[in-house]
Amino acid sequence: MNLVVKSALAGLVVLAGFAPVSSFAQDGSCTCATAYTGVNPIGSIGSINGDVMVSQVAGYGPAQAGGALDFGSRVVVGGKGSASVNVGSCNLSVPANSTLDISRVENKICLNVLGSEKTAQTDNSNNDNKTPLIIFGGMALGAGILAATADKDHGHAVSD
Repeated sequence: MNLVVKSALAGLVVLAGFAPVSSFAQDGSCTCATAYTGVNPIGSIGSINGDVMVSQVAGYGPAQAGGALDFGSRVVVGGKGSASVNVGSCNLSVPANSTLDISRVENKICLNVLGSEKTAQTDNSNNDNKTPLIIFGGMALGAGILAATADKDHGHAVSD
């Protein structure tokens, strides 16, 4: 296999280990859950302010107030934006730098707001977080090991 492909796969495996658990277990992580009544569309965008995009059949497009939402819809709000959505008994505000995902968990509609907690400003004066450096170093070490042990002859014997 090509060294670039090996390195990319190794990096993907490492990053998958650091993925947030909430992305794998949606049923326990709903910001708001409401009963599914079988009506489609299941909700709509109430209001938008600033940079707001919504997933559509052909990808993402600008969100519009009153736009329909269904299972699998995603509302992405930029740094200087906000939105509100109305789905069943859930009326949620989606703050700047966050994403709203809509999914079905059993017979309920699950709305999950992600990202706003990760963008909060903190005092960096005592920030000694070395995690990104450790992850990058591990990936570089793994790529180096793959490069050093790569079969450069692709399994063919070298003849003089």
